[in-house]
Amino acid sequence: MIVHPTQTGWQVIYHRAHALLAAQIAGQWRRKEAPPRLYETLAAISHHDDLEREWEENNLTKAGAPMDFTQDQETSFPRLRKHLQDSLYRGRWVALLTSMHMSRLLESQRGTSKEADEFLDDQIEDQKRWCQELGISKEDASSAYDFLQWCDRCSLILCQAQLPEDERALEVSKAHDGKRYDIRQFSDGTVTIEPWCFENDRFTVNVEVSNLNQIKFENNASLTAALKEAQRQLVEWTFVKSKNNSKK
Repeated sequence: MIVHPTQTGWQVIYHRAHALLAAQIAGQWRRKEAPPRLYETLAAISHHDDLEREWEENNLTKAGAPMDFTQDQETSFPRLRKHLQDSLYRGRWVALLTSMHMSRLLESQRGTSKEADEFLDDQIEDQKRWCQELGISKEDASSAYDFLQWCDRCSLILCQAQLPEDERALEVSKAHDGKRYDIRQFSDGTVTIEPWCFENDRFTVNVEVSNLNQIKFENNASLTAALKEAQRQLVEWTFVKSKNNSKK
């Protein structure tokens, strides 16, 4: 989960909610320049973080605070394998993109253990097999994954409150079309992407946030109970095409 301190406690965004925000952003992309198999790709974007089950996990730091996902360094390969197996319920395309995401996130662990190496090697073999079975080129699969990664990154910038002040630009990343895109927030609170890559000139996306009015928790069970009872609110961002923003 994504955690922010507030004056009275904590603001929590579940990882599945962040993934849903990423899918909202993906759904706004200019249709004629969308990646292959768009709707299946949207499903992969929306569900690629289904591994996260915050109410069933230990999400408490040693200091008794809710744990932000950047603080969780533990990797459970059995859980990852189960997550990838479950993704096959939606189809091999969703499983393929989810597997590619796992490979990207965990490749840095190659060589740290036999279990890590076996998991990463299995992903390479599964990805090759699914591409062959689906009649998908490696280039098309990479294009769709680059799109997923871009939307995921854009959502994280919003959820982690990383938008710079004073209308400064921040690079999102290169998308599936090979172009660099920057994000910028204007003084009125609206947000733009440069160059503009969306179907409409204005749209609004949102994420649901849980508010905890408590600083410290005795144990994980008390944190879970508080999360389930927490007041929720929608946080919105309105994207607009600026006058000086043109497609490049």
